Amino acid sequence: MRILIFTILLLTADNAVAQVDQQRAAEYFREAAALCELEGGKLWGTSLCGPMVFADPATGTIATSQPAPAAPRPPYLGFANAALEWGGTRWSTIVWPMIAPMDKQTRATLMIHELFHRIQPDLGLMTVGASNDHLDTLDGRYWIQLEWRALSKALRSSGEDRASALNDALAFRATRRKLFPGSAEKERADELREGLAQFTAISVSSSDTSAAAINEMAKAAGNPTYMATFGYASGAAYSVLLNAFSPGWTRRLKSTDDLGDLVTAAAGITASANVDAAAKSYGGDELKAAEEKRDAEQKARIAELRKRFIDGPVLILPGVRSSSSTTIGRTAIPGAGIVYPMFRTSAEWGTLEASSVLIPEDRSKVIVPAPPSIEGPTIKGDGWTLTPAPGWIIRPGARSGDFQLVREQRR
Repeated sequence: MRILIFTILLLTADNAVAQVDQQRAAEYFREAAALCELEGGKLWGTSLCGPMVFADPATGTIATSQPAPAAPRPPYLGFANAALEWGGTRWSTIVWPMIAPMDKQTRATLMIHELFHRIQPDLGLMTVGASNDHLDTLDGRYWIQLEWRALSKALRSSGEDRASALNDALAFRATRRKLFPGSAEKERADELREGLAQFTAISVSSSDTSAAAINEMAKAAGNPTYMATFGYASGAAYSVLLNAFSPGWTRRLKSTDDLGDLVTAAAGITASANVDAAAKSYGGDELKAAEEKRDAEQKARIAELRKRFIDGPVLILPGVRSSSSTTIGRTAIPGAGIVYPMFRTSAEWGTLEASSVLIPEDRSKVIVPAPPSIEGPTIKGDGWTLTPAPGWIIRPGARSGDFQLVREQRR
């Protein structure tokens, strides 16, 4: 089973607010159906319409666009927006406390994004992402923001001005990828997986896709980290440009394609030669100063996270195949893994809900700070709660003060 990729925040709310409103849910389902029918399969050659479910994690209430299957509910239903198998059918699932207060435009974008994820595997375009932790470094953030600024200029321009801005965007992109070997493939996968979904969403829900793509990049630049969120903005921007340079490109797209390379070929352009001079024209000096300040603050934060998850006593849990967490706020600890905020998983060894966990790149384990006590059916630590499954127990770990969750050996 592949790792589920979740696209928005895990939310909580009090029961009165979170209760799924069946009448409003039915109205939202009709809105989604109308958008799908209007799109009519023009982008991808197949309809976006499909089963949807709104779910609230606090109350356990749901609303479905078609009769719910008799099969047990997926364990993550209501904890994240995702495409999930339920009763032999692939559903687009959306967190009710997230969508309920949205305006109609934002709601439309979210629903179409998730409906695209439902058909994405059938199109052969569901790529497997990586951490992209290089985008949490000073240089990674600096060069991708310059790329977004140049792409925004290209989307606002035409003719020679557009070509010049694209030359700059591609130069910034190439410089970043040269600085971080192997990053091109990691970025490419995320731009396809999330970028295509967001491009589809703004194409269906917005009257001006260029303005919508520019807005996506402006929002992305304001995120505290870019590791799990950059693909929405970059992928959407290059996709909108491909519409202009290569009509019908969606029908020819392959999962091995790079959207930037496709734009380069379709527009017949090359990257700017003097990248430093180009950077200055996009406010590079001011941006570098701001990123240097942010980098110093981030290093202090990483030092605190290292004390919490590496240097201090910890509880080590087995790795998991599926989980939910927020995409915004993930932090890389170089050489150790990624800290995932608002994490939840249900595995063979039990369930874990945590304000944050550390997971290494190979996802072989889940790490939380050691608990003060390991007694009782439910174990609590600093910011987390674990309910071990029957047959699993906590034992001392390899280091003094550490613990690990292991399967009990029966004699």
